[in-house]
Amino acid sequence: MARKRPAPELVRNVRALFGNDRTWTNLKPIKKCLAVRHVAFEDLGLLGPLVSSRGYGVRYHDAGVQPIDAETLLAPDLLIVLGGPIGVYESDTYPFIADEMIAIAARLSAGKPTLGICLGAQMMAAALGARVAPGPVKEIGWAPLQLTADGKKSMLALLGTTPVLHWHGDNCELPVGCTKLASTQHCPVQAFMAAPAQLGLQFHLETEPGRFETWLVGHTVELGEAGIDPCRLRDQAREFGAATREAGQKVFSAWLDKAVEAVA
Repeated sequence: MARKRPAPELVRNVRALFGNDRTWTNLKPIKKCLAVRHVAFEDLGLLGPLVSSRGYGVRYHDAGVQPIDAETLLAPDLLIVLGGPIGVYESDTYPFIADEMIAIAARLSAGKPTLGICLGAQMMAAALGARVAPGPVKEIGWAPLQLTADGKKSMLALLGTTPVLHWHGDNCELPVGCTKLASTQHCPVQAFMAAPAQLGLQFHLETEPGRFETWLVGHTVELGEAGIDPCRLRDQAREFGAATREAGQKVFSAWLDKAVEAVA
């Protein structure tokens, strides 16, 4: 297997530090990616290496532990807001949600590259004025998407018929001015685009199959309340995980290359 070439920015920085000319003025600043994390096991997954390979330094920011304000989320070149088992309407119970929503709204208004996954997508939708509420059923497990006409022209077309991992109980409406990309029977808005570099995904493409057991352990109470057998999900992960991972890499790579770098 051919080895991946390091990002050009990293190569230039290493040469400046250890080559003939070691002056700090020759160092090119590495782009910054901030990932807002709500639970430890719902992390960047396969997104981490993809983002790093494009010259981004990646840092996690733990919501509810580390304070969030507009400046925090406006500063990085790329923001990724990850999933979690809470709802955007639960700010009375989890007060940090209000600050996070205000900060996300400021970033979207500034037109800066932003990716929201599950809870992150719901926060993007709510920040843009759309309603977020519990859906008719919990969607948990692997199933395919129905792409819209716009979705078939987007990077999501790279999914083909590959099933994706769904794990949510809340649905969001389509924010005004946004483009709907995908849906399922019980979730009318599975993906939307607010701008070429602002993408919300209700489903999970980032999950690494080899670490899926952490999801089953972390969400054991939710699975029990929903009457879902973890063994069934484990079987689905074995059946679909590898294909979903491969498709997810293609989708995220296309978005990073064409959308994010277009406005960098």
